[in-house]
Amino acid sequence: MAFLGDVLMWFTDHANWSGENGIPQRLAEHVQISAESVLIAAVVALPLGVALGHFGRFGDLAINISNVGRALPSIAIIIIAFQIFGLGDTPIVICLVALAIPPMVTNSYVALREVDPDIKEAARGMGFRGLAQLLRVELPLVVPLVMAGIRTSAVQVVATATLAALIGGGGFGRYVFDGLALRDYTTLFAGAVLVAALAMATELSLSGLERLLVPRGIRVLRAPASARAATFKTA
Repeated sequence: MAFLGDVLMWFTDHANWSGENGIPQRLAEHVQISAESVLIAAVVALPLGVALGHFGRFGDLAINISNVGRALPSIAIIIIAFQIFGLGDTPIVICLVALAIPPMVTNSYVALREVDPDIKEAARGMGFRGLAQLLRVELPLVVPLVMAGIRTSAVQVVATATLAALIGGGGFGRYVFDGLALRDYTTLFAGAVLVAALAMATELSLSGLERLLVPRGIRVLRAPASARAATFKTA
């Protein structure tokens, strides 16, 4: 209990909420590193996974190649990138992008491959071809699975971004590693709490975004039978 009281006092200490080492500054650094990495990974992975899933070619090869990012230890990627780029955010961003790409590629590829062939045939019968079929029929159906890959990547990135402190980067990792180096376990535990809270906030935020992106008809079909009946009554 005494230790938890020390942690609570750490959070209520005004000194920890201001300055270059304050929580708002470290939060901004952590979010910046994480957001940059997730966005770069999404730009690379989502078009690739969607295209491979839509056309159904070379998907297994692409997934196997992307999974190399999972096989390589994050710390190894950081060290290699550090040797090339030196101190700063670049090595950790490279590491996080490599970590984020595999779930996005895999989920988007599998999602497009699992679209019912009868639905595709019906779309073609209604006059949809090529890009129009992909954008207006297939993608709306697979939003939940694609977003699951994005959520998985984003949460992993937020947690792993803590390693930025190893190479002079910012973020909540500064509290974890500085606390460990100084044997200040109160600061270390507080940093771990902040990382966990940010990861949870990321998951909840992206879950809310998914609900906004999923078409209403699909949300109704995924709801329990009682909820669907109430929806149809009020429609």
